[in-house]
Amino acid sequence: MTAIGANITSIAPFMVIGGVPITLQTFFAVMSGIVLGSRLGALSMSVYMMLGLVGAPIFAQFKGGASVILSPTFGFILSFILLAYVAGKLVERNQSLSMYITAALIGMSINYIVGTNWMYAAYIFWFEAPEELTYKLVWLWMLVPLPKDIILSICAAALAFRIHKFGISFLSSQK
Repeated sequence: MTAIGANITSIAPFMVIGGVPITLQTFFAVMSGIVLGSRLGALSMSVYMMLGLVGAPIFAQFKGGASVILSPTFGFILSFILLAYVAGKLVERNQSLSMYITAALIGMSINYIVGTNWMYAAYIFWFEAPEELTYKLVWLWMLVPLPKDIILSICAAALAFRIHKFGISFLSSQK
């Protein structure tokens, strides 16, 4: 699902702002952690990253291969593993709706912190950054997808909570 969410920009190419594709990857990375749990969520995101790094065209805009590591947006992909683990760990400790929402928003924040800092470093150290590029400007670029990611993270939390509750009630009715 993350690979599909990564390539939504292929259908709508206007969804690229400041070199950052506006994708559904964060939604699915959050879902992996809060539905599968910390270990399986992190493992699923690790498998996603490794498949892309060995060449499967599953990253945004159907990119893949080891060269993606040097791209400005690779930090977002790398953060999926940590965000899935942390979000999953939070809901493992408390299965309330408010914790699902908190875990989803914390996971999304991890994605933004790791990804945006990687992007800034990439532009400064191994890409030719425009002269006017500043740390603040890179964070301003992130304001474009932020409302979408907040809304989708809350939706992911509500959906995962319902999945969890349905699973519990389904198992209870099978006894």
